[in-house]
Amino acid sequence: MECSRQMVVVDTLKKPDFLLKLGSNNEVFDPRATLPVKTTLKVTVYMGEGWHLDFRPTHFDPYSPPDFYTRVGIAGVPADTVMKKTKPIEDNWVPVWNEEFEFPLTVPELALLRIEVHEYDMSEKDDFGGQTCLPVSELRSGIRAVPLHSQKGEKYKSVKLLMRFQFV
Repeated sequence: MECSRQMVVVDTLKKPDFLLKLGSNNEVFDPRATLPVKTTLKVTVYMGEGWHLDFRPTHFDPYSPPDFYTRVGIAGVPADTVMKKTKPIEDNWVPVWNEEFEFPLTVPELALLRIEVHEYDMSEKDDFGGQTCLPVSELRSGIRAVPLHSQKGEKYKSVKLLMRFQFV
């Protein structure tokens, strides 16, 4: 019997120079220091699609289509760390949010854009609908189809968000 191997490609990011070198007074980088904003990331969440292809019709709600909302935020130094969310779109497998968020960033080199989709559930814990995490330093301005992953990190076949990234 032959074993099949799945190749996993891992992108690596070089540490920023300020983490590798001492400052002019032999100081090391302090992530809690008050720093000026270097750039602002504007993120627009337009819409999502693909859940009806990757999940059975009753996965999120046995009686109606799902009520999806998106959480978007930054993981990074304490001054940059924040989470925001869209309003839930009721009863729709293809939710359209058209919501824009701004994230002022003091250390964009260490910032990750966190994206999560959940299905709002009034009576129980909200259901997980997908996630991804993108290094801000790797984002390019423009409209993008962003694939989402399961809680185990497995990429869904069809689930994507249509988003726009801008640096101002």
